[in-house]
Amino acid sequence: MEQTDLDIGQIVKSKTGRDQGRVFVVFGKADNNHVLIVDGSLRRIDRPKKKKIKHLAKLNIVSKEIKDAILNNEKINNAFIRRELERLGVKSWG
Repeated sequence: MEQTDLDIGQIVKSKTGRDQGRVFVVFGKADNNHVLIVDGSLRRIDRPKKKKIKHLAKLNIVSKEIKDAILNNEKINNAFIRRELERLGVKSWG
């Protein structure tokens, strides 16, 4: 998977690690091989997870609301991320 395949706001699922099977939102790009992911619960906005792209499965869902908020430097919180994941039907936590 190339860096260009994952964009901010893209919904992804972890394929490996302790967070395997959980759904996240791409919050930022770290470098060519890593992205920053959050879910508003386990991985909060103030401590995003740096994850290798090859360890993520891309879902065919992009949250336009999250993408626009991040790119426009709007204030977003963890509850907004959780609500958006639930609205998209990809809630994966307790």
